[in-house]
Amino acid sequence: MTNRELPLARYTVLDLTLARAGPSAVRLLADWGATVIRIEPPPRLGSKGDNVTGRRYGPDSQNLHRNKRGLTINLKSEDGKAVFMALAKKADVIVENFRMEVKYRLGVDYESVKKVNPAIIYGSISGFGQDGPYSKRPGVDQITQGTSGLMSITGEPGRGPMRVGIAISDTSAGMFLGQGILLALLHREHTGEGQWVHTSLLEAMLNKLDFQGARYTMSGEIPEQEGNNHPTNFPMGVFDAADGKINLAASTDKMFKGFCQALDVPELAEDPLYANYVDRIKHREELTARMNEVTVQRPTVELVEKLNEAGVPCGPIYSMNQAFEDPQVKHLKMVKPAHHAKLGNLNLLRSPINLSAFPHSDQFDRAGPDLGEHTDEILREFGYADDELRDLRERGAI
Repeated sequence: MTNRELPLARYTVLDLTLARAGPSAVRLLADWGATVIRIEPPPRLGSKGDNVTGRRYGPDSQNLHRNKRGLTINLKSEDGKAVFMALAKKADVIVENFRMEVKYRLGVDYESVKKVNPAIIYGSISGFGQDGPYSKRPGVDQITQGTSGLMSITGEPGRGPMRVGIAISDTSAGMFLGQGILLALLHREHTGEGQWVHTSLLEAMLNKLDFQGARYTMSGEIPEQEGNNHPTNFPMGVFDAADGKINLAASTDKMFKGFCQALDVPELAEDPLYANYVDRIKHREELTARMNEVTVQRPTVELVEKLNEAGVPCGPIYSMNQAFEDPQVKHLKMVKPAHHAKLGNLNLLRSPINLSAFPHSDQFDRAGPDLGEHTDEILREFGYADDELRDLRERGAI
Protein backbone atom coordinates (compact mmCIF):
# COMPACT_ATOMS: atom_id res chain seq x y z
CA MET A 1 0.00 0.00 0.00
CA THR A 2 1.39 3.42 -0.95
CA ASN A 3 0.93 6.65 0.97
CA ARG A 4 -1.34 7.94 -1.81
CA GLU A 5 -3.93 5.39 -0.73
CA LEU A 6 -3.95 6.32 2.96
CA PRO A 7 -6.73 8.48 4.53
CA LEU A 8 -4.64 11.66 4.91
CA ALA A 9 -2.74 11.41 1.62
CA ARG A 10 -4.32 14.57 0.16
CA TYR A 11 -3.02 16.81 2.96
CA THR A 12 0.31 18.63 3.20
CA VAL A 13 1.65 19.40 6.67
CA LEU A 14 4.41 21.84 7.57
CA ASP A 15 6.05 20.59 10.74
CA LEU A 16 7.81 23.25 12.84
CA THR A 17 7.74 21.15 16.00
CA LEU A 18 10.50 20.50 18.50
CA ALA A 19 10.96 18.16 21.47
CA ARG A 20 8.21 15.52 21.87
CA ALA A 21 4.69 16.90 22.23
CA GLY A 22 4.45 18.54 18.81
CA PRO A 23 6.19 15.69 16.94
CA SER A 24 3.77 13.24 18.59
CA ALA A 25 0.87 15.12 16.99
CA VAL A 26 2.52 15.28 13.58
CA ARG A 27 3.44 11.58 13.77
CA LEU A 28 -0.28 10.73 13.77
CA LEU A 29 -0.70 12.64 10.51
CA ALA A 30 2.45 11.25 8.91
CA ASP A 31 1.63 7.65 9.78
CA TRP A 32 -1.72 7.93 8.01
CA GLY A 33 -0.36 9.29 4.77
CA ALA A 34 -0.08 13.07 5.07
CA THR A 35 2.82 14.64 3.17
CA VAL A 36 4.82 15.95 6.12
CA ILE A 37 7.65 18.43 5.63
CA ARG A 38 9.80 18.80 8.71
CA ILE A 39 11.22 22.33 8.79
CA GLU A 40 14.37 23.01 10.82
CA PRO A 41 16.93 25.82 10.94
CA PRO A 42 19.99 25.40 8.70
CA PRO A 43 22.95 23.88 10.59
CA ARG A 44 25.25 26.15 12.52
CA LEU A 45 28.95 25.94 11.80
CA GLY A 46 30.29 22.84 13.54
CA SER A 47 26.82 21.53 14.38
CA LYS A 48 26.12 17.80 14.09
CA GLY A 49 22.51 18.47 13.16
CA ASP A 50 21.14 16.90 16.34
CA ASN A 51 17.92 18.12 17.93
CA VAL A 52 16.41 18.51 21.37
CA THR A 53 15.25 14.88 21.55
CA GLY A 54 18.84 13.71 21.31
CA ARG A 55 20.89 12.19 18.55
CA ARG A 56 19.21 12.36 15.15
CA TYR A 57 19.96 8.69 14.55
CA GLY A 58 18.85 7.64 18.04
CA PRO A 59 15.62 5.75 18.83
CA ASP A 60 13.79 8.78 20.25
CA SER A 61 14.28 11.06 17.25
CA GLN A 62 13.71 8.31 14.69
CA ASN A 63 10.54 7.09 16.40
CA LEU A 64 9.13 10.63 16.43
CA HIS A 65 10.09 11.73 12.92
CA ARG A 66 9.63 8.71 10.69
CA ASN A 67 7.58 9.17 7.51
CA LYS A 68 8.68 12.81 7.12
CA ARG A 69 10.92 14.67 4.69
CA GLY A 70 13.40 17.25 5.92
CA LEU A 71 13.73 20.89 4.82
CA THR A 72 15.87 23.68 6.29
CA ILE A 73 14.65 27.28 6.37
CA ASN A 74 16.10 30.21 8.29
CA LEU A 75 12.92 31.74 9.66
CA LYS A 76 14.91 34.59 11.20
CA SER A 77 15.72 35.96 7.74
CA GLU A 78 13.20 37.78 5.58
CA ASP A 79 14.10 35.59 2.61
CA GLY A 80 13.60 32.47 4.69
CA LYS A 81 10.26 33.67 6.03
CA ALA A 82 9.16 34.40 2.46
CA VAL A 83 9.97 30.80 1.51
CA PHE A 84 7.97 29.54 4.48
CA MET A 85 4.97 31.69 3.53
CA ALA A 86 5.15 30.40 -0.04
CA LEU A 87 4.87 26.87 1.34
CA ALA A 88 2.19 27.87 3.86
CA LYS A 89 0.06 29.32 1.04
CA LYS A 90 -0.28 25.81 -0.44
CA ALA A 91 -0.24 23.75 2.75
CA ASP A 92 -3.22 22.33 4.63
CA VAL A 93 -1.81 22.14 8.16
CA ILE A 94 0.96 23.81 10.13
CA VAL A 95 2.01 22.45 13.53
CA GLU A 96 4.29 24.21 16.01
CA ASN A 97 5.18 24.02 19.68
CA PHE A 98 7.39 27.05 20.11
CA ARG A 99 7.28 28.98 23.34
CA MET A 100 4.24 31.22 23.06
CA GLU A 101 6.01 34.43 22.04
CA VAL A 102 8.47 32.85 19.57
CA LYS A 103 6.03 32.35 16.70
CA TYR A 104 4.98 36.00 16.95
CA ARG A 105 8.58 37.18 16.99
CA LEU A 106 9.29 35.09 13.87
CA GLY A 107 6.08 36.25 12.20
CA VAL A 108 4.79 32.73 11.55
CA ASP A 109 1.84 32.82 13.97
CA TYR A 110 -1.71 31.89 12.95
CA GLU A 111 -2.89 35.41 12.10
CA SER A 112 0.17 36.00 9.90
CA VAL A 113 -0.25 32.72 8.06
CA LYS A 114 -4.01 33.21 7.73
CA LYS A 115 -3.37 36.30 5.61
CA VAL A 116 -1.81 34.16 2.87
CA ASN A 117 -3.96 31.05 3.44
CA PRO A 118 -7.35 31.59 5.14
CA ALA A 119 -8.07 27.83 4.97
CA ILE A 120 -4.99 26.82 6.94
CA ILE A 121 -5.36 24.56 9.97
CA TYR A 122 -2.78 25.86 12.44
CA GLY A 123 -1.97 23.56 15.35
CA SER A 124 -0.12 24.68 18.48
CA ILE A 125 1.05 23.04 21.69
CA SER A 126 2.43 25.01 24.62
CA GLY A 127 3.34 24.15 28.16
CA PHE A 128 0.56 26.01 29.97
CA GLY A 129 -1.72 27.56 27.34
CA GLN A 130 -1.59 30.36 24.77
CA ASP A 131 -2.60 32.98 27.34
CA GLY A 132 -2.91 33.36 31.09
CA PRO A 133 -0.42 33.97 33.91
CA TYR A 134 1.85 31.03 33.00
CA SER A 135 1.67 31.33 29.21
CA LYS A 136 5.23 32.62 28.87
CA ARG A 137 6.76 29.87 30.97
CA PRO A 138 8.70 27.09 29.26
CA GLY A 139 6.90 23.78 29.73
CA VAL A 140 8.36 20.29 29.85
CA ASP A 141 6.80 16.99 30.84
CA GLN A 142 8.17 16.66 34.37
CA ILE A 143 7.14 20.19 35.33
CA THR A 144 3.62 19.53 34.05
CA GLN A 145 3.40 16.20 35.85
CA GLY A 146 3.95 18.15 39.07
CA THR A 147 1.76 21.16 38.27
CA SER A 148 -1.19 19.01 37.18
CA GLY A 149 -1.25 17.03 40.44
CA LEU A 150 -0.28 13.77 38.74
CA MET A 151 2.86 13.27 40.82
CA SER A 152 0.87 13.67 44.02
CA ILE A 153 -1.15 10.53 43.23
CA THR A 154 1.73 8.49 41.75
CA GLY A 155 3.95 6.32 43.94
CA GLU A 156 3.66 4.74 47.35
CA PRO A 157 2.11 6.50 50.36
CA GLY A 158 4.61 8.34 52.51
CA ARG A 159 7.46 8.24 50.02
CA GLY A 160 6.91 11.60 48.35
CA PRO A 161 5.78 12.53 44.83
CA MET A 162 6.77 10.30 41.93
CA ARG A 163 6.88 10.94 38.19
CA VAL A 164 5.31 8.56 35.70
CA GLY A 165 7.95 6.59 33.78
CA ILE A 166 7.11 8.06 30.36
CA ALA A 167 6.64 11.61 29.05
CA ILE A 168 2.90 11.28 29.53
CA SER A 169 1.95 14.97 29.28
CA ASP A 170 3.96 15.39 26.06
CA THR A 171 2.46 12.37 24.36
CA SER A 172 -1.04 13.14 25.66
CA ALA A 173 -0.92 16.72 24.39
CA GLY A 174 0.33 15.43 21.04
CA MET A 175 -2.49 12.92 20.84
CA PHE A 176 -5.12 15.56 21.64
CA LEU A 177 -3.69 18.07 19.18
CA GLY A 178 -3.70 15.41 16.47
CA GLN A 179 -7.37 14.75 17.20
CA GLY A 180 -8.10 18.47 17.15
CA ILE A 181 -6.44 18.87 13.76
CA LEU A 182 -8.55 16.04 12.35
CA LEU A 183 -11.70 17.71 13.76
CA ALA A 184 -10.69 20.99 12.13
CA LEU A 185 -10.06 19.25 8.80
CA LEU A 186 -13.55 17.71 8.98
CA HIS A 187 -15.02 21.15 9.69
CA ARG A 188 -13.12 22.60 6.73
CA GLU A 189 -14.49 19.89 4.45
CA HIS A 190 -17.98 21.34 5.05
CA THR A 191 -17.24 25.05 5.36
CA GLY A 192 -13.91 25.77 3.69
CA GLU A 193 -12.85 27.55 6.90
CA GLY A 194 -9.48 27.15 8.53
CA GLN A 195 -8.85 27.70 12.22
CA TRP A 196 -6.34 27.70 15.05
CA VAL A 197 -6.28 24.46 17.03
CA HIS A 198 -4.30 24.49 20.25
CA THR A 199 -3.80 22.64 23.50
CA SER A 200 -1.15 22.50 26.18
CA LEU A 201 0.68 19.99 28.30
CA LEU A 202 -1.24 21.24 31.34
CA GLU A 203 -4.68 20.95 29.70
CA ALA A 204 -3.86 17.48 28.42
CA MET A 205 -2.65 16.28 31.79
CA LEU A 206 -5.61 17.70 33.70
CA ASN A 207 -7.90 15.88 31.28
CA LYS A 208 -5.90 12.67 31.73
CA LEU A 209 -6.52 12.80 35.49
CA ASP A 210 -10.00 11.62 34.52
CA PHE A 211 -11.91 10.15 37.49
CA GLN A 212 -9.15 11.16 39.91
CA GLY A 213 -9.66 14.78 38.92
CA ALA A 214 -13.45 14.43 38.97
CA ARG A 215 -13.26 13.16 42.55
CA TYR A 216 -12.06 16.65 43.45
CA THR A 217 -14.15 18.74 41.04
CA MET A 218 -17.40 17.00 42.00
CA SER A 219 -17.00 16.37 45.72
CA GLY A 220 -13.85 18.14 46.93
CA GLU A 221 -12.14 14.82 47.63
CA ILE A 222 -8.34 15.02 47.31
CA PRO A 223 -6.91 11.72 46.00
CA GLU A 224 -3.68 10.49 47.55
CA GLN A 225 -0.94 8.05 46.62
CA GLU A 226 -2.05 4.44 46.62
CA GLY A 227 1.06 2.74 45.29
CA ASN A 228 0.10 -0.30 43.24
CA ASN A 229 -3.45 -0.41 44.59
CA HIS A 230 -6.33 0.96 42.56
CA PRO A 231 -7.49 4.16 44.28
CA THR A 232 -11.19 3.24 44.42
CA ASN A 233 -11.54 -0.50 43.62
CA PHE A 234 -10.37 -3.52 45.61
CA PRO A 235 -8.98 -6.12 45.30
CA MET A 236 -7.15 -4.60 42.34
CA GLY A 237 -3.41 -4.27 42.37
CA VAL A 238 -0.12 -6.14 42.67
CA PHE A 239 0.07 -9.48 44.45
CA ASP A 240 2.83 -12.00 45.16
CA ALA A 241 3.48 -15.04 42.99
CA ALA A 242 5.94 -17.85 43.62
CA ASP A 243 8.29 -16.39 41.01
CA GLY A 244 7.64 -12.65 41.27
CA LYS A 245 4.64 -10.33 41.14
CA ILE A 246 1.34 -10.27 39.25
CA ASN A 247 -1.46 -7.81 38.60
CA LEU A 248 -4.98 -8.96 39.28
CA ALA A 249 -8.43 -7.41 39.52
CA ALA A 250 -11.15 -9.09 41.60
CA SER A 251 -13.11 -6.06 42.72
CA THR A 252 -16.66 -7.14 41.89
CA ASP A 253 -18.55 -9.82 43.84
CA LYS A 254 -18.46 -12.10 40.81
CA MET A 255 -14.73 -11.67 40.24
CA PHE A 256 -13.90 -12.11 43.93
CA LYS A 257 -15.86 -15.37 44.03
CA GLY A 258 -14.10 -16.40 40.83
CA PHE A 259 -10.73 -15.77 42.46
CA CYS A 260 -11.67 -17.87 45.50
CA GLN A 261 -13.02 -20.73 43.40
CA ALA A 262 -10.10 -20.79 40.94
CA LEU A 263 -7.50 -20.92 43.71
CA ASP A 264 -9.44 -23.30 46.00
CA VAL A 265 -10.03 -20.92 48.90
CA PRO A 266 -13.84 -20.98 49.34
CA GLU A 267 -13.40 -19.86 52.95
CA LEU A 268 -12.43 -16.38 51.73
CA ALA A 269 -15.62 -16.05 49.72
CA GLU A 270 -17.68 -17.28 52.69
CA ASP A 271 -16.02 -15.02 55.27
CA PRO A 272 -18.60 -12.38 56.34
CA LEU A 273 -15.76 -9.82 56.65
CA TYR A 274 -15.48 -9.85 52.84
CA ALA A 275 -19.13 -10.33 51.96
CA ASN A 276 -19.40 -7.29 49.70
CA TYR A 277 -17.43 -4.51 48.08
CA VAL A 278 -17.70 -2.12 51.05
CA ASP A 279 -16.53 -4.78 53.50
CA ARG A 280 -13.59 -5.73 51.31
CA ILE A 281 -12.48 -2.11 51.13
CA LYS A 282 -12.87 -1.76 54.89
CA HIS A 283 -10.64 -4.78 55.55
CA ARG A 284 -8.25 -4.18 52.66
CA GLU A 285 -4.96 -4.74 54.49
CA GLU A 286 -6.08 -7.99 56.09
CA LEU A 287 -7.59 -9.32 52.86
CA THR A 288 -4.46 -8.40 50.89
CA ALA A 289 -2.34 -10.44 53.29
CA ARG A 290 -4.67 -13.45 53.05
CA MET A 291 -4.78 -13.29 49.26
CA ASN A 292 -0.99 -13.05 49.09
CA GLU A 293 -0.74 -16.20 51.21
CA VAL A 294 -2.69 -17.94 48.45
CA THR A 295 -1.11 -16.43 45.33
CA VAL A 296 2.50 -16.77 46.52
CA GLN A 297 2.16 -20.54 46.41
CA ARG A 298 1.68 -20.58 42.62
CA PRO A 299 3.85 -19.40 39.71
CA THR A 300 2.84 -16.51 37.50
CA VAL A 301 1.94 -18.67 34.50
CA GLU A 302 -0.49 -20.77 36.53
CA LEU A 303 -2.10 -17.74 38.19
CA VAL A 304 -2.57 -15.94 34.86
CA GLU A 305 -4.11 -19.00 33.25
CA LYS A 306 -6.43 -20.05 36.08
CA LEU A 307 -7.67 -16.60 37.03
CA ASN A 308 -8.38 -15.46 33.48
CA GLU A 309 -10.28 -18.66 32.84
CA ALA A 310 -12.38 -17.82 35.90
CA GLY A 311 -13.13 -14.34 34.55
CA VAL A 312 -10.66 -12.61 36.87
CA PRO A 313 -8.32 -10.25 34.97
CA CYS A 314 -4.74 -11.21 35.77
CA GLY A 315 -1.44 -10.56 34.06
CA PRO A 316 2.31 -10.64 34.48
CA ILE A 317 4.47 -7.61 35.26
CA TYR A 318 7.02 -7.52 32.49
CA SER A 319 10.34 -5.86 31.91
CA MET A 320 10.56 -4.03 28.58
CA ASN A 321 12.17 -6.95 26.76
CA GLN A 322 9.59 -9.39 28.11
CA ALA A 323 6.77 -7.09 27.00
CA PHE A 324 7.95 -6.94 23.40
CA GLU A 325 8.63 -10.68 23.27
CA ASP A 326 5.16 -11.58 24.56
CA PRO A 327 3.21 -13.68 22.02
CA GLN A 328 0.21 -11.31 21.98
CA VAL A 329 2.45 -8.30 21.37
CA LYS A 330 4.18 -10.16 18.55
CA HIS A 331 0.80 -11.12 17.11
CA LEU A 332 -0.24 -7.45 17.09
CA LYS A 333 2.92 -6.56 15.13
CA MET A 334 3.40 -3.29 16.99
CA VAL A 335 7.00 -3.12 15.78
CA LYS A 336 7.88 -2.58 12.13
CA PRO A 337 11.00 -1.37 10.32
CA ALA A 338 11.87 1.95 8.73
CA HIS A 339 14.75 1.77 6.28
CA HIS A 340 17.54 4.27 6.88
CA ALA A 341 20.16 4.83 4.20
CA LYS A 342 23.01 4.81 6.73
CA LEU A 343 21.68 2.64 9.54
CA GLY A 344 19.73 -0.02 7.69
CA ASN A 345 16.35 -1.13 9.05
CA LEU A 346 15.30 0.53 12.31
CA ASN A 347 12.58 -1.20 14.33
CA LEU A 348 10.08 1.43 15.48
CA LEU A 349 6.62 1.43 17.08
CA ARG A 350 3.64 1.66 14.75
CA SER A 351 0.43 3.62 15.23
CA PRO A 352 -1.95 1.82 17.61
CA ILE A 353 -4.93 2.75 15.42
CA ASN A 354 -6.30 -0.06 13.28
CA LEU A 355 -8.54 0.68 10.28
CA SER A 356 -10.09 -2.28 8.48
CA ALA A 357 -9.94 -0.47 5.14
CA PHE A 358 -6.26 0.40 5.58
CA PRO A 359 -4.26 -2.54 6.98
CA HIS A 360 -0.84 -1.62 8.32
CA SER A 361 2.00 -1.89 5.85
CA ASP A 362 5.00 -4.11 6.55
CA GLN A 363 7.31 -1.13 7.00
CA PHE A 364 7.29 2.64 7.40
CA ASP A 365 7.50 4.80 4.31
CA ARG A 366 10.81 6.34 5.42
CA ALA A 367 13.05 6.82 8.44
CA GLY A 368 13.49 10.21 10.11
CA PRO A 369 15.21 12.65 7.72
CA ASP A 370 18.69 14.06 7.99
CA LEU A 371 18.89 17.81 8.50
CA GLY A 372 17.66 19.41 5.26
CA GLU A 373 17.87 16.09 3.43
CA HIS A 374 15.04 16.95 1.02
CA THR A 375 15.35 20.74 0.82
CA ASP A 376 15.93 20.98 -2.92
CA GLU A 377 13.45 18.20 -3.72
CA ILE A 378 10.65 19.83 -1.73
CA LEU A 379 11.22 23.40 -2.95
CA ARG A 380 11.32 22.23 -6.56
CA GLU A 381 7.88 20.68 -5.96
CA PHE A 382 6.70 24.12 -4.81
CA GLY A 383 7.95 25.73 -8.01
CA TYR A 384 11.46 26.94 -7.14
CA ALA A 385 14.05 26.76 -9.94
CA ASP A 386 17.62 25.59 -9.37
CA ASP A 387 19.06 29.09 -9.74
CA GLU A 388 16.60 30.35 -7.12
CA LEU A 389 17.68 27.58 -4.74
CA ARG A 390 21.33 28.51 -5.20
CA ASP A 391 20.53 32.14 -4.54
CA LEU A 392 18.50 31.34 -1.41
CA ARG A 393 21.30 29.13 -0.11
CA GLU A 394 23.92 31.80 -0.73
CA ARG A 395 21.79 34.32 1.19
CA GLY A 396 21.42 31.91 4.12
CA ALA A 397 17.66 31.55 3.70
CA ILE A 398 17.78 27.74 3.35
